[in-house]
Amino acid sequence: MPPTPEAHAVPVTAAEPTAVVLHGHFYQPPREDPWTGRTRPEPTAAPFENWNERITAECYAPLAAAGAFEWLSFDLGPTLARWLEREHPQVHDGFVLGDRASRARLGHGNAVAQPYHHIILPLASRREKETEVRWGLRDFERRFGRPAEGMWLPETAVDTATLEVLAAAEIPFTILAPHQVVDPPAGGVGRVRLGGGREISVVVYDGGLSHGVAFGALLDGRDAWFEALRAATGGGGGLVALATDGETFGHHHRGADRRLMRVITRARRSRALRLENFASALARAGELPALTLREPSSWSCAHGVERWRSDCGCRMAPHLDSQQRWRAPLRAALEQLAADLDDAYEALAPGRLSEPQRAVTELGGVLGEPEGLGAFARDVSATESDEEALALLEVVRDRAAMFTSCAWFFDDVTGIEPIQVLGYAAHALDRLATLAPTRAAELERTFVEGLAAAPANDRGIGTAAGVYAREFGDGSPVSTGNAGDGVRPTQDGASSG
Repeated sequence: MPPTPEAHAVPVTAAEPTAVVLHGHFYQPPREDPWTGRTRPEPTAAPFENWNERITAECYAPLAAAGAFEWLSFDLGPTLARWLEREHPQVHDGFVLGDRASRARLGHGNAVAQPYHHIILPLASRREKETEVRWGLRDFERRFGRPAEGMWLPETAVDTATLEVLAAAEIPFTILAPHQVVDPPAGGVGRVRLGGGREISVVVYDGGLSHGVAFGALLDGRDAWFEALRAATGGGGGLVALATDGETFGHHHRGADRRLMRVITRARRSRALRLENFASALARAGELPALTLREPSSWSCAHGVERWRSDCGCRMAPHLDSQQRWRAPLRAALEQLAADLDDAYEALAPGRLSEPQRAVTELGGVLGEPEGLGAFARDVSATESDEEALALLEVVRDRAAMFTSCAWFFDDVTGIEPIQVLGYAAHALDRLATLAPTRAAELERTFVEGLAAAPANDRGIGTAAGVYAREFGDGSPVSTGNAGDGVRPTQDGASSG
């Protein structure tokens, strides 16, 4: 996240304790092989089999064991949650039970929803925004057993159109960085007025505290973090919010999980601070000042949202000679394929699915279930065989996953993250070919032509078309490649998601 050192807490009375919210954004990109549904081996995560396993051991499992999620506000990305539910159910349950305990304590849960796939919503169509938000809400309700009261935006990427979709879905609030609003509110919370008489509350996190924890400066001393937190309260009242990647606590910074628990313990004992979550703090906030967005914007690109569509200069290794001219043509090729897949679905779904639109709407509620798409395909199939229904649902699922933001975040189109989204494209075409082989072949030719305009830094590969041919030219699943750590720092060195 860009450095934003200003703090925004204003005391109400000297006697009133300050509401403090510590928020962790927990997310991992999808790492499953689209053909098998299993996470592939990643040698760079050694001695663990893959990065999900390593990060779980370093961060998620210790936090769950310590009971952190009863006190830590959090959003849990659906693509990570479904993996935890399958591979480490006790850790997954730690998130769920923590939310339940916080509801008993505060009347509102610590968990915040997230769009299903980690896509940059300002770059998505209205239909895509609505689908991702709807799927994220359905997954949240299934997982936590209650409606969501707020939603974290991937990379905190925001514009008015995105907030309008959240408000239409009756989501009360979201969280932004200080630099994403024109005048950060004195009390840490405000509201954005939208069309149709709607509005949405916005929590603006404290830039200095969040920066200090994300970069590790406040993690060095035994009590540096708590003292900075206490100083930011200004003596009482208001709201002070800290937000950073959840993986900060134990993975990005070894021992930071223990630092977090020490801060939580001290805050619980303090008479000046009151540990809350966003929903409980907002319930008592009263009248909120109007905010003006800086749009589009995000917490990990100094150029708005250009990092996910252009060679804006944001990259992981600025000291290396590399280009990111591949970002725009990769997005263009995927957008064209997505439009073509939409047309194919509209043409092929009637007669194969009983209610094609309902199937898309409700898909998010079953993507993470153990039975997954299989049982849902039987439910929505309009024929005796559910194979064609399953193929169509997989096309819809893969089409959405093609825009996972990590594919554009890093420096080269040959990386594991772009390969992952190319894998979703290849699998969608593979499944479409079972229904309309000629059509699928034509779409793939057009797609590869578009990928040829995306230059790789590796001259031996040439372009994204070369990556696609190497990985999927023979119809084989995604290869292991040179998988890196999917939890990454931004150009500033902080983790982002």
